[in-house]
Amino acid sequence: MVRLNKIVRAFTREGTRATRFTPEMELKRALMNCLLWENQFYEDGVSIADRIKALVPKVAPARVAQLAIEAREVMKLRHAPLLVIREMARHEKHRALVADTLHKVIQRPDEMTELLAIYWADALGPQQQRKRQPVSAQVKKGLARALTKFDAYQLAKYDRDGAVRIRDVLFLVHAKPKDAEQEKLWKQLVDGELASPDTWEVSLSAGKSKRETFERLIAERKLGGLALLRNLRLMQNAQVPRETIAGAIEAMRTDRILPYRFITAARYAPDFEPELEGAMLKSVKDHVRLPGRTRLLIDVSGSMFAALSAQSEMTRAEAACGLAILAREICDEVEIFTFSNEVVKVPPRRGFALRDAIINSQPHGGTYLGKAVAEIDRKGDRLIVFTDEQSHDQVPEPKARGTMVNVASYQHGVGHGAWTRVNGFSEAVVAWIAASETALN
Repeated sequence: MVRLNKIVRAFTREGTRATRFTPEMELKRALMNCLLWENQFYEDGVSIADRIKALVPKVAPARVAQLAIEAREVMKLRHAPLLVIREMARHEKHRALVADTLHKVIQRPDEMTELLAIYWADALGPQQQRKRQPVSAQVKKGLARALTKFDAYQLAKYDRDGAVRIRDVLFLVHAKPKDAEQEKLWKQLVDGELASPDTWEVSLSAGKSKRETFERLIAERKLGGLALLRNLRLMQNAQVPRETIAGAIEAMRTDRILPYRFITAARYAPDFEPELEGAMLKSVKDHVRLPGRTRLLIDVSGSMFAALSAQSEMTRAEAACGLAILAREICDEVEIFTFSNEVVKVPPRRGFALRDAIINSQPHGGTYLGKAVAEIDRKGDRLIVFTDEQSHDQVPEPKARGTMVNVASYQHGVGHGAWTRVNGFSEAVVAWIAASETALN
């Protein structure tokens, strides 16, 4: 990581002293903020995108390219790195790196169509009619190279209706297939003759036996980790043998699945809690680490037991427990506290035992976040608060490194000033904290 050291003092919008960053640091932080799909309290997603556009030409081309690749490969972001590449294509010094960067960043076929949608989004002609701006040669070159990555299954899975289709990309860039088999595949794509992808959704919608379908998908390793977790109860109801399901859990890839997913799965399929716990702990084995001492403060007030979003079955409390389980494994030193009406220290158990300790630590009443911060915050420690920010009292500034993770970002936040704010919940939130601290070192 490049050390960034040109820092001068500035002030927040509320008058608190803050840190002003170099353009490179600002771009990195803006990119990290794009993992949050909700609008920010002081600036919305459009403002963040505009800031990224303004920062790209101020940062060295090679470093911009590295940040775009890092955002995709490390932070698992999809939209933000494509926006960065779009901006690189506008500037002469950055343009030469576009093709190589695009080839590394694009990891799914639909990201090619999304890039073009971003590319053409601001091209408005007379009477506000959209005009498709000519695509730069470097973008075409990068897309052509990316096209050769994908097989029939991937192309069929992501060939969806929309303003830009995958075949539109093919026509635009005049890509050359790497062999006769790929040439045949692309002809099927153009003619609309790609076979339906063999996914669990397609197989079940065909009306076949659910048990036979799941057994086949598991045997052929065609049921991904998230799909497996989401369908545990359905597989049980379909009478898939327990040993088949347990074996699939033990063999599943867990590198992109964070603990809260396993917590939700265990709520619906408690019979598999032992296997789920083993997979959950495996999922955090190689996660980015947080050095030093960390204190985790978890909101267990009544409002935390609402759904994370209108589309989610997961509660805010489950998401918080997932973060605690992760922190327990990856922090050099960690202490865990809950707060509602009181502050309670939780024993540093592992896995689902820690979840149970958090949930059962105290009654789920009010939200006295200010009192909790004042009681447990101390100099030299990292403090991470996981809350929906419905505080009944004033929240003081942190004494050291304070991060406020607000899982209900439609609410006006609390604890401004020196707090690092994360509005909305994402799988990458802990990586975000680690990367944010690295940028300041």
